[in-house]
Amino acid sequence: MDQRIKHALEAAIAAFDTQGGSNNPSFLTALLAVFECEDAYMEKVDQLDQCFDHFPAYEELREVVFDLLLINFFASDVERLEEDYLESDEWEAIEEQTIDRGTELLNLLLYIRECIDEDLEPDLEDFLKEFLLVDEDEFQDEYRIYEPMIANQILVDSPYSEIQKVAKKMDETADLVELFYPMMSFFAENEPNSEQFKTFIDASNNPAFDAAVYTLIVSYNKNT
Repeated sequence: MDQRIKHALEAAIAAFDTQGGSNNPSFLTALLAVFECEDAYMEKVDQLDQCFDHFPAYEELREVVFDLLLINFFASDVERLEEDYLESDEWEAIEEQTIDRGTELLNLLLYIRECIDEDLEPDLEDFLKEFLLVDEDEFQDEYRIYEPMIANQILVDSPYSEIQKVAKKMDETADLVELFYPMMSFFAENEPNSEQFKTFIDASNNPAFDAAVYTLIVSYNKNT
């Protein structure tokens, strides 16, 4: 298992437990076993779902942890497979099977990984224009999904409370509706201290989920 991902997963579950009142160490133990095993990817997906089925208190995090499982596959598991595996019919079939899984958090994590590789500081404009290519005609799906972030880039210089005000006004069917607050908060402050984190939580409408996602992103960005 990729150690950066392990740290992020552990930190996210701890934050969720703290804010949501859940506290079942067996859940994290079971998740780590899934990430660390050498089973085929779809078998790991099934095992991941079983973990959430057995521990329903953590259901909100299912698709976010799925994103981490996929990132871990790219970072660690794929090294055990053939060099061109991601171009194979088998992987194409897996992509079809999982097309409705995960969240837009995956793109942010992939972007952060690229920043780490290139020793760059994550930046919202760079994420939108250079990574997601939202200004390009052939990437208009990305433009539609990330339009709330595109339209509110000024929030990177705003307090958490202002980010949350915009989040509250979002269409409930928008792809980013649950992730907007923690994702934008990361671009506003990617290394929050304890007081800043408390302010983030105080402004949240869903403290357990928001704490888990924000902590996951921050931890993934800073851990080695």
